Amino acid sequence: MRPIRHALLSLVLVFTAAEARAQTRPVPSVPPDVAAPPADAQTTANGLASKVLNPGTSDEKPLATDVVTVHYTGWTTDGKMFDSSIARSTPAMFPLNRAILGWRECVQLMTVGETRRCWVPQALGYRGQANRPQGLTVFDIELIETRRSPSVPPSNVAAPPAEAKRTPSGLAYMVLRVGTGGRRPVAWDRVTVHYTGWTTDGKMFDSSVQRGAPTTLGLDDVIKGWTEGMQLMTEGERTRFWIPEGLAYKGEAGSPKGMLVFDVELIRIER
Repeated sequence: MRPIRHALLSLVLVFTAAEARAQTRPVPSVPPDVAAPPADAQTTANGLASKVLNPGTSDEKPLATDVVTVHYTGWTTDGKMFDSSIARSTPAMFPLNRAILGWRECVQLMTVGETRRCWVPQALGYRGQANRPQGLTVFDIELIETRRSPSVPPSNVAAPPAEAKRTPSGLAYMVLRVGTGGRRPVAWDRVTVHYTGWTTDGKMFDSSVQRGAPTTLGLDDVIKGWTEGMQLMTEGERTRFWIPEGLAYKGEAGSPKGMLVFDVELIRIER
């Protein structure tokens, strides 16, 4: 059940500004240190070696359960490229806990915007999987975005915390990440967003993150809590909303009941 009043909206495959910039670029050449990690690489207790190529633009790091958006290229130690999202001109978006162990460990060392080279030993790699490269594999990974898993409800899903702000209508909200731009939408704008919605018992009922694509919708065709709440946000911002039933679906048949909780990321105002 998406946050519109009645009819369903179609999805459009779009990316954030950072993701869009990351789409078109030349495939990287074979690294000079592809055969083995250099002396200045950091090595973890599990044997993963890594080296920062470009520092991040944020302090935000992924959790093991996050959904990450990345660009990457992988090589065997003889310099053969076996996979590249850059060659496909499309960043990859997936739950981190579905990746090979070396990826999970390496990406959790990174901050958003960072590019890192990771030397993944076979024990943390494909471990004998058919039609997969064996032995040490090398990846250049750019962490474009990280988003909390929609299947893991917020710890405060049952009720807004004391530090949440409240509007006269009864809407409660808390900014999770400050926006990158100064523009705010108005009530008749169309916006592109990523979002997840839960009931107060932690049941997820809808998520664009789970579908792997943002949604574009009109603020004059959504529940009242969204129309009001989105106008409080700036582009790039992530906010958690606690929307009372009177500003949500109002007991409409087939819709989630009671107060609803949404994590919303305002990607872009479509003016």
